[in-house]
Amino acid sequence: MKRLLLLAAFLVCLVPSVRSLLAAESAAPVAPTLEQRIASLEAYVNNGDPTAALKDQDGKVPAGLATPTSGKPGPGHNGWMMVCAALVLFMTLPGLALFYGGLVRRKNVLSVLAQCLGIAGLVTILWWLCGYSLVFADGTGPIVGNLKFAFLKGVDSAPNTNYSYWVSHNVFSMYQMMFAIITPALIIGAIAERMRFAAVLVFVGLWMLLVYFPLAHMVWGANGLMNGVWNADAKIKAIDFAGGTVVHMSSGWSALILCIILGKRLGFPKEPMPPHSMVLCMVGTGMLWVGWYGFNAGSAVAADGVAANAFATTTIAAAVASFVWAMIEYAFKGKPSVLGFCSGIVAGLVVITPAAGFVTTGGAVLIGVLAGIIPFLAVAYLKSKLGYDDALDTFGVHAVGGTLGALLTGLLATPRVNANLEINLADIVGKTLWWHQVQAILLTIVLAVVMTTLIASIVQAVMGLRPSEETETLGLDLAEHGEEGYHGA
Repeated sequence: MKRLLLLAAFLVCLVPSVRSLLAAESAAPVAPTLEQRIASLEAYVNNGDPTAALKDQDGKVPAGLATPTSGKPGPGHNGWMMVCAALVLFMTLPGLALFYGGLVRRKNVLSVLAQCLGIAGLVTILWWLCGYSLVFADGTGPIVGNLKFAFLKGVDSAPNTNYSYWVSHNVFSMYQMMFAIITPALIIGAIAERMRFAAVLVFVGLWMLLVYFPLAHMVWGANGLMNGVWNADAKIKAIDFAGGTVVHMSSGWSALILCIILGKRLGFPKEPMPPHSMVLCMVGTGMLWVGWYGFNAGSAVAADGVAANAFATTTIAAAVASFVWAMIEYAFKGKPSVLGFCSGIVAGLVVITPAAGFVTTGGAVLIGVLAGIIPFLAVAYLKSKLGYDDALDTFGVHAVGGTLGALLTGLLATPRVNANLEINLADIVGKTLWWHQVQAILLTIVLAVVMTTLIASIVQAVMGLRPSEETETLGLDLAEHGEEGYHGA
């Protein structure tokens, strides 16, 4: 009897443990099936949602069903994006630095290099501090993000599925940081040879906070005001594949305002101010073209068919624009210049940027032709007609080219190239998309012009924008950096 009582007591104590074990086993998801594994592999190859094929009509995965994870990066897409991030940095350092450096006079070549280097460091700090969060953290609204990712908190190797199912969050962040670095660096082309280094840094810091971060969120943020592809509630259903508005229009229009406020270089336009080294300019142009593949093809955020299309259209537009620009010079001036070839390449790259992943190769040819004509007219005739001193033609190429590209994107984009256009834009692609592009263009111009005027006025009042006439005559290299780009004869 005593043994029976002990056995009964043991069983009573054992029952709760058995129940807990059984409950845990029943709650655990079953192992992925072969079909699920294949669905996950197909999603990886096609850069899609690995759980899409398993979701019910409400868009939810049934409880208890094991699903392929989207929380781990895919090595191919991740590797591609790391290469693209390096290519975009290569555009600034050394591409843009040498392109701009070759176009200025030899006494100011190091000042351009120093400005590019200083901007790279400053923007990286701002990006880590708050920039990435203000652009890509949603929750605050369609104008600017919140501070969820401040100090890159939570930005680790797991994907942020708002932007990619297969690319690590930290890789995506570093890729986008390279865009943030090159954008303000473009501005220095307009004000080259006549702005203090300290003033450049202060201006860029404020400009990033008031222009770039809000604009980038509006265009690329998951809940952005102008993110027509991914935000169903976007007020302006515009598209910008790789930065026609965010990068080129914002920097180009800001460059025009800043160079007007700053004033003309001493001696301009009476004294000749030819480039000191077209060799450096051409080398820098080649680096820009190579790096631009990371800029445009990388904006697919995957090594997929959209990236392949962007790669092809980028190549065609740049080559066509370069040829057209130089041939116009040949026809009207009798000599095709190396500067003309280089300017055409950059113009073609600028104009195709917002369209690269949305248009056919035929569209890229048309874009290349127009990129070789319209920015040429802005550089050759508009600048002299209006009299502003845009030293290295940032406005003529980037503002005019970026604006042209944004408009052409709305006219030429097709879902045959990019099926994502059918997610939220099926009713307007090929119809009224161009009008949304016009709205995005106008908003971008207003934001860039107003904020640049405000920032430049503040910097001018607090610390001054220009060096002394003596310093400007001597050259910024020795006066501001204590170095010379060249020694001897």
